Amino acid sequence: MADAVDEVLAQWKRERPDVDVWPMGVVGRITRLSLILDKELKDFFAGHDLERWEFDVLATLRRSGPPYELTAGALNKAAMVTSGAITNRIDRLTARGLVERVRDDADRRSVRVRLTDRGWTLIEELVPLHVANEARILRALSGQERDDLAGALRDLLESLGDTSLE
Repeated sequence: MADAVDEVLAQWKRERPDVDVWPMGVVGRITRLSLILDKELKDFFAGHDLERWEFDVLATLRRSGPPYELTAGALNKAAMVTSGAITNRIDRLTARGLVERVRDDADRRSVRVRLTDRGWTLIEELVPLHVANEARILRALSGQERDDLAGALRDLLESLGDTSLE
């Protein structure tokens, strides 16, 4: 079975047989998959009255462990956005009652962002549903294919310097 990228590769092979366009097959598929995944996840989160970025911030705080709080800087690194964008996100989540800003006990000049009870309850309910949705998205792959794909993507990310959230 052929996909849309196969069609593009065939066109290039016909038009420029002198150029080995194999990288377009990989990058093109990753790019197309990224767009499809973004839409799938956007639709899923919209069904739960959330934006994807809202889930990301709540999930980052939840997986940090008790007391489910981080500095804005740590959230910024995890989200890979500008400091202005993370401030805006925190403001919006605070307005929704999902997070709160608290003074750092160790450094009173520093502010930490903490899940509220409402935010904790929401992320607790949503994580299993999110995982089930991702499993649905990946259902076409066997267990071995999923492991192989995860390994190949990890290798690619590491080669491009994406090795840590820190």
